[in-house]
Amino acid sequence: MARDTTDETAISGVEDLALYLADGCKPKDKWRIGTEHEKFPFYAQENSPVPYEGDKGIKAILDGMQAKLGWEPIIDEGNIIGLVEPTGQGAISLEPGGQFELSGAPVSSIHQTCREVNAHLAQVREIAEPLGIRFLGLGGSPKWTLAETPVMPKSRYKIMTNYMPKVGTQGLDMMYRTSTIQVNLDFSSETDMRRKMQVSMKLQSVATALFAASPFTEGKPNGLQSWRSDIWRDTDNQRSGVLPFVFSENFGFADYVEWALDVPMYFILRDGHYHDCTHVTFRQFMNGALKGEVADPVPNQGDWANHISTLFPEVRLKRFLEMRGADGGPWRRICALPAYWVGLLYDEEALDAAEQLTKDWTYEEVLALRNIVPAQGLHSPFRGHKLHEIARETLAISKLGLKNRNKLNNDGFDETCFIAPLEEVIARGSTEAEKMLEAYNSVWGGSIDPIFLEYAY
Repeated sequence: MARDTTDETAISGVEDLALYLADGCKPKDKWRIGTEHEKFPFYAQENSPVPYEGDKGIKAILDGMQAKLGWEPIIDEGNIIGLVEPTGQGAISLEPGGQFELSGAPVSSIHQTCREVNAHLAQVREIAEPLGIRFLGLGGSPKWTLAETPVMPKSRYKIMTNYMPKVGTQGLDMMYRTSTIQVNLDFSSETDMRRKMQVSMKLQSVATALFAASPFTEGKPNGLQSWRSDIWRDTDNQRSGVLPFVFSENFGFADYVEWALDVPMYFILRDGHYHDCTHVTFRQFMNGALKGEVADPVPNQGDWANHISTLFPEVRLKRFLEMRGADGGPWRRICALPAYWVGLLYDEEALDAAEQLTKDWTYEEVLALRNIVPAQGLHSPFRGHKLHEIARETLAISKLGLKNRNKLNNDGFDETCFIAPLEEVIARGSTEAEKMLEAYNSVWGGSIDPIFLEYAY
């Protein structure tokens, strides 16, 4: 997330919090696609991490991008920590370990997504390559220890860094050594939100398997296909994972609010400064828990927007839905991830088919699948089948949805071309992670360094 929200609109009660989410409802012709992707900067000469400071550091990249694009700098305690397009349509931000993120503008087709991604990668290469810096597209940092990983000067990350070891064993790895591709999608009503939330929550582990690309840690195989996904299993289980109440046939905005109210907060933002609020939940905040601790202890809409941005379930509900299950990866996958979910969720025939496929999947089954997918990927068992077979079915449904949308580029091609990398995974029967491991054990000669050539942007 590039910038935390400031909105002093008063909250009169819990009902306002559900109404805030419901305000995201849009008619179908207003639905958009917002793609986010992260990547690891590294010095190409020695495959080493890039610090924030210095004339060849991450700050220098941001300064160069700001000069090139004319975007507004985002400043935190005097440090540039991101850029935002002047009309708010797109942003560049930093994750805790220097992962460089593009939060794309809301667009109407995957063709536009891919043009945006290609333009961004060309722009950032133009600035970074003279500094000897390239970017790595993987789900997990494959070589550097946590101690070797840079720390970005972002106030909310200081609060999170102190808090994470109190609530899980892998939170710091999540912050500093993982990378993802996400897509943000719209809904038209509470019913539409429910259908999309339920289908995508059930199928998130399929996406994890299809995009698994983090089999290395500190230069060696880690025994997993998606280390990033496994890390989330013990990061902060109060705010992450598969949410059981989503499976209810009556699930709605108010149910998500009730859950979110009892999750500990990270911070509130007052006069440009962050205040650590990890000792209270949002419900306690609404009941006056911060009186005497901060100058303005009354919660507002900005506080609520920021709080729900610090919740990390497999699918996150804000005024749109965020698909959070995929590893970062090579550039073709940046377009494949939104294409996969748009195909499943933005066409009625496809959504009906996906709903039919998953309608009787239980919370317990989905949770069990989510727990084994990081290690077993497409080989994970589910109801007497391998996940590979289910992934094949979902890909066919997604392709149908993309075909039905009939969004054509100037050459007359529809959006189905963007899921070709996933069709290759299905045809091969193995994930990108397994492909990497095979190379590591053969042509790479047991060295991790070739990954910085083959998976670099």
